[in-house]
Amino acid sequence: MDRDTKFLGESIAFLDAIERASRAAGLNRPVLVIGERGTGKELIAERLHRLSPRWSGAFVTLNCAALPETLIEAELFGHEAGAFTGATKMRQGRFEEADGGTLFLDELATLSSGAQERLLRAVEYGEVTRIGSSRAIRVDVRIVAATNEHLPDLVERGRFRADLLDRLSFEVVTLPPLRFREGDVPVLADYFGQRIGFELGWKGWPGFTPAAMAELTSYGWPGNVRELRNVVERAVYRWDEPERAIEGIEFDPFASPWRPQGAAAKPAMTVQPGPAEPMIVAEDVSDFRAATEAYERKLLEAALKRCRYNQRHTAAALSLTYDQLRHALRRHSLLDRQPAS
Repeated sequence: MDRDTKFLGESIAFLDAIERASRAAGLNRPVLVIGERGTGKELIAERLHRLSPRWSGAFVTLNCAALPETLIEAELFGHEAGAFTGATKMRQGRFEEADGGTLFLDELATLSSGAQERLLRAVEYGEVTRIGSSRAIRVDVRIVAATNEHLPDLVERGRFRADLLDRLSFEVVTLPPLRFREGDVPVLADYFGQRIGFELGWKGWPGFTPAAMAELTSYGWPGNVRELRNVVERAVYRWDEPERAIEGIEFDPFASPWRPQGAAAKPAMTVQPGPAEPMIVAEDVSDFRAATEAYERKLLEAALKRCRYNQRHTAAALSLTYDQLRHALRRHSLLDRQPAS
C-alpha cells in the first residue's frame, strides 16, 4: 500500500486495532505491530509517530530483510571511515538519523543474533556505537517494529532474543487480516475503484454488479488490502463500459491459457463436462439455425456456471478472446447473467 492510502474500514476488529495504536501513540514506549503482508503495518507505524509528541521529528524506516546480514548493523548504527572494506567515509546510522523522532524497523524477525544484541543495548541504554568506533553516542529514539511472525514462537526456537522481545513489547498491535474484517471489502473496493476511475477520466462511478461484489467478498485475500487494491484497479482499467456496473473480476493476473507450463505450473482452467445432454441427431432437427443457436447457448451457460460467471475465465476456458465471448453473450442475451440466488 502506498502512503496516501487512508485508514478505511468499519469492522470492529479493524477499529479496535486502530484505537489501540492511537492510545499508545502518546507514550514514549516501543510498540510492536503484527500482521500479515498487506495489512498496513507501516501505516500504523506512521500513525503512532504522527499522533505522538515526536510528530515534528524524523520518521525513519528500515526494512531489516532488504539488506544482507553483513550490512544491517552498519545501516542501523553507522560506521567510521575505514571500518571495513568499502567504508571510505564516516556514515551515520538510522538511529542517529531518527534522533528525536521514530525509528520503524520492518521485518524485525529477520535480524541476525548480532544485530539483535546491539539493538537490545541501544533500546536499554539509549546509546549506539558506530562500527569501527569505541565512543558511544546518545540517541533519543522511539522504536516501532513490525513483523508477520509470532515472536514468542521464535523465542522458543532460539531465533529471537527473549530479553529483546521483553523490551519491545510494551504494546502489541495485531492487525486483523482482511478476510476477518466483516463489511470492509465493499467499502475498500468502492474507494479504490472510484479513485482509479477518476484517474482514468470516468465521469461517474458505476460500482460493481452484485455477482462481482459477491466474488470480492467471498475471496480469501491472502495479500490483504494491497491485493484487493490491485484486483479492483485492474478490473476498472480493463472495463470498457464506464456507464455500466463492472462485472469482470480477475484475482490471478497470471491466469492465461498460454502461460508457461513448467514443472510447478498448474494446468490452465478448463471447462469440465457437466451432466450429459441429450445428443442431437439429424432426425430431431427441423431448423438447423435454431438448433445451432440453442446448442451454443447451452455451451455458454454451462461455461459461465463452471467459471462462477467470471467472463475472463470463461473466455479462456472456451479458447475465445474476451471480446469474442462478450459478443456471443450479447447475441444470446446472456451478458448480464448472474448466479441464481
